[in-house]
Amino acid sequence: MTATAPTGTALPTSDVDPFSHEVLEDPLPMHAELREAGPVVHLARYDVYALARYAEVHAALVDWQQFQSAAGVGLSNFRYEEPWRPPSLLLEADPPRHDAPRRVLQKVLGPRALRRLREGWAADAEALVEEVLARGPAFDAVHSLAATFPLRVFPDAVGIPQPGRENLLPYGDHAFNAFGPDNDLVARGAPRVAELSAWVNAQCRREVLAPVGFGADIWAASDRGDITPEQAPLVVRSLLTAGVDTTVHGISAVLYAFATNPDQWQRLREEPALARVAFDEAVRWESPVQTFFRTATTDVRVGDVVIPEGRKILMFLAAANRDPRRWSDPDRFDLSRDPSGHVGFGMGIHQCAGQHVARLEAEAILTALARRVRTIELDGPTVRHHNNTLRAWESIPVRVRVD
Repeated sequence: MTATAPTGTALPTSDVDPFSHEVLEDPLPMHAELREAGPVVHLARYDVYALARYAEVHAALVDWQQFQSAAGVGLSNFRYEEPWRPPSLLLEADPPRHDAPRRVLQKVLGPRALRRLREGWAADAEALVEEVLARGPAFDAVHSLAATFPLRVFPDAVGIPQPGRENLLPYGDHAFNAFGPDNDLVARGAPRVAELSAWVNAQCRREVLAPVGFGADIWAASDRGDITPEQAPLVVRSLLTAGVDTTVHGISAVLYAFATNPDQWQRLREEPALARVAFDEAVRWESPVQTFFRTATTDVRVGDVVIPEGRKILMFLAAANRDPRRWSDPDRFDLSRDPSGHVGFGMGIHQCAGQHVARLEAEAILTALARRVRTIELDGPTVRHHNNTLRAWESIPVRVRVD
């Protein structure tokens, strides 16, 4: 990668491909170069404007008036291009269209719902940990825990049937790949798009969903007139699209963090109440959602640069989350840090509506592990799973010692 400022202009230009396999394997050097190049960098390969510093990313996330989501949060510009599926009412809409679905989902996923789930999810996590430990001290943290637990508890909470749940991960993987360019990662998922989309859409119908659960609550909101009957299945679809993969990779991130930072694992064992802090610190440190796009609704000035109206802006959430201008010793995973300002869940009106659900899932699995596992360490080479938007793991082999 090279990042240079052309003579006579304040705008640095880079030839980096953020979606190349080399960068997806290890994006940290690119993040550092983009941050140092300036508050805005022009990415020549895709003719988009990049923000990698915390202050600029945070400002863009909260300014929905100038940094539009309705034109798509991926590289594709919905002003000129047809999206591959109906746009998300949560991610790919702005006020006023965004307001009612957001209010409904915030209520459905609110504190009362989470209190109802807490005890059952804690018991499920303890049972899963016991199952895994009974098979021996060595296992894959991704396949045995991070991918298994969310697929056990979250679809139940939504109220979808058991058959076909294995479709959620490949569907989500393709949805997040589709936010990037039309590259080999998108092609990898293309053969199953119609099949997976049809299955997910079917799960969003009222008659398929259980009578109690997040899905039923969303349809009840349409009965009250809070949203329309046409909007209800799209809101359920948002849960199924973004509610599994992101949590899987977030839990993978915190397990990897502990496997490579044994002192922090001991601290969690001594203070189990730090489980939620640990998850948020891992989301800051690893940033499972690496990037999102916005579109300028007018000529927008960022520093000394004017981004023209209608142009795409690529926000590097992960780079912002390790910006030394905002964070002390940002490359360290540290439970003494207050990570609450991170942008790993977004910020502003489009901030992840399900973040508290993800925190509850992570808290349950970490608490159960900390109760039983004395040490956790890597037990072989780790393998990344490449995705245009997500920082994901394919495999994290670990070995544990139990009490």
